[in-house]
Amino acid sequence: MLVLQAVTAAGWFRLNGMWPARQGIALAFLGGATADVAMLLVDGAQALTAMVATLGVWLVLNLVLHLRNRSAPDERLYALTAALTSTALTVVAGGYLAALAEGGDGAAAVVVITAAGVAAATLVRALPLPPYVSPVVAALAAAGAGFAAAPPGFPSPGAGAAGLGLAAGVCALVGLRTASYDHPSRFVHMTAGVALPVTLAAPALYGLGLALI
Repeated sequence: MLVLQAVTAAGWFRLNGMWPARQGIALAFLGGATADVAMLLVDGAQALTAMVATLGVWLVLNLVLHLRNRSAPDERLYALTAALTSTALTVVAGGYLAALAEGGDGAAAVVVITAAGVAAATLVRALPLPPYVSPVVAALAAAGAGFAAAPPGFPSPGAGAAGLGLAAGVCALVGLRTASYDHPSRFVHMTAGVALPVTLAAPALYGLGLALI
C-alpha cells in the first residue's frame, strides 16, 4: 500500500511537469500514510470515516502551506491544484485497506477480483489493436478476468464478479489514458502509468465491491 501511494504521489507531480517537487510529494505521501495508520487504529466500520477525515485535514494543510508561495498567481494556482489532486489520489489509494478493514473475509476476494480486472485491462490495452476497438476489448477482458478470479464461495459470483472486474477495468483505462498525456517521459510510464490504473480502481473496489459482499 505504501509503495502504491508513494508512486502515485511522485507520478502525479511528474505527469504535471513539476519536478523536482520534493515537498509536495512528501506531503502527499505523508497524507496517505497517515490515512493508513488512522484506518488501522479505528474500528473496521469507521475506516472510511478515518480516511475521509485525514483527507480533509491534508487538503487544508496544503492550502495553508501554499499561502506562503510567492510565485505568480497562475503558477500558484497550478501548483496548488497539482498538490491537492496528488494528495487526494494518494489518500484514496488507501481504499484497498479500508475495504479489507471493513469487509471481513469477503473483502480479500474483492481485492483479488479488482486486481484481476485492472491487470487484464492494462495488458489488453497494450496490444496493437485499432484505437476504437482496444478500450472495448480491454473492458470486456477485465469483466472476464473478474468473473474468472471470483473464488469458490464468493457471495456474488457470475455477474457480480464480472461487473466488479468491468468497473475496475474502466477505472484502469481512465488511469492509463491520463498517464498517456506525457508520452516521452519514461519516468511517468514507470510511476503514473503503473499507479494510476490501480489507484483509480480503489473507489470501484470500495463502493461496488463491498456492496457485493
